[in-house]
Amino acid sequence: MRDTPPDLLPMTDRTRVRRVPARGVFDRAAIYRILDEGFVCHVAFAVDGQPYAIPTGYARLGDRLYLHGSAASRMVRQLSAGLDVCLTVTLVDGLVLARSAFHHSMNYRSVVVLGTARPVHDPEEKRAALHAFTNHVVPGRWPELRPIADQEVKATAVLALPIEEASAKVRTGPPLDDDEDLAWPVWAGVVPLVTVAGAPVPDADLLPGLPVFDPARLQRRGRENA
Repeated sequence: MRDTPPDLLPMTDRTRVRRVPARGVFDRAAIYRILDEGFVCHVAFAVDGQPYAIPTGYARLGDRLYLHGSAASRMVRQLSAGLDVCLTVTLVDGLVLARSAFHHSMNYRSVVVLGTARPVHDPEEKRAALHAFTNHVVPGRWPELRPIADQEVKATAVLALPIEEASAKVRTGPPLDDDEDLAWPVWAGVVPLVTVAGAPVPDADLLPGLPVFDPARLQRRGRENA
């Protein structure tokens, strides 16, 4: 691990990709691109033998992921106490339709991050994390908003998870049918899937004369992160 180049994350026994290892990715920049493109992560942990997997928003700042929520939530309470956590993000890029059910698949990019989160108490780090949460969803949104109040910062629990033990797994390309199935008369190939923003729906109390939100701003997601 000490000899791992800085642009790679170390391959550990826990992050080694065992099923189709050629799809494993440890390139730090590639992992960060996946994290920056996603909207939702799943945070898994176990309490007294009972596993939980909580979907939640997140943001990345440098080599850390930030989570937030109510201080009373189970996830925040348990992770603040130093519980081990497994965080995952998955992007589905396409449906892979083969000539047999056995070889149907998906093209995807996924990341698994393992570690221990710490509660963030420093007000400036908290504000930076809340800034990142907002701009992770809509780039450039933070400076347009009513300034956050001190009591709102205090009321929001923030957790920081270092990206030190992580790996990605990526599948691309066509179906991998058996040679003897290639003559089977059914369409096979890849159906791409993309997330597309629809037409903005204005709030009922919107002030008159304001410009309509431009969904094209979402195309900049992931490009402004450090």
